[in-house]
Amino acid sequence: MYKNILLAVDLDDKSSWKEALPTAVNLCKAWGGNLRVLTVVPNFGMSIVGQYFPEGYEKEMAQKVLDELKSFVQDHVPDDIKVQHIVGEGTIYEVILKIARETKADLIVMASHRPELKDYLLGPNAARVVRHADCSVLVVRD
Repeated sequence: MYKNILLAVDLDDKSSWKEALPTAVNLCKAWGGNLRVLTVVPNFGMSIVGQYFPEGYEKEMAQKVLDELKSFVQDHVPDDIKVQHIVGEGTIYEVILKIARETKADLIVMASHRPELKDYLLGPNAARVVRHADCSVLVVRD
């Protein structure tokens, strides 16, 4: 059913993958799908922010995060699952939606915390992804 599964994770927040990762892996196994694991770093290219970092910092940071993502996948995803590692840069929900379109994902798997009042007013990333995604989205509660 789902062959191209995109899993969005925050490497610094275990709740973003503790339940969602096993779910995505099980779906890949059940349907013989491929897993694309995405993590997003902030956009340092904005002129007001970028001026405070040395030249080449973005590239170094992206490589460091990619190495961390590969290590994370090696530690948590079985070897029989085909995985693509993706590091995006920018606003979380926008990057998830962009990568889902670019990779032709037919399912996005992501975690979501229990909503608080501020989330109803501002909208968490998961809600924005659900509203704007061109494919199915599975939100896994932690």
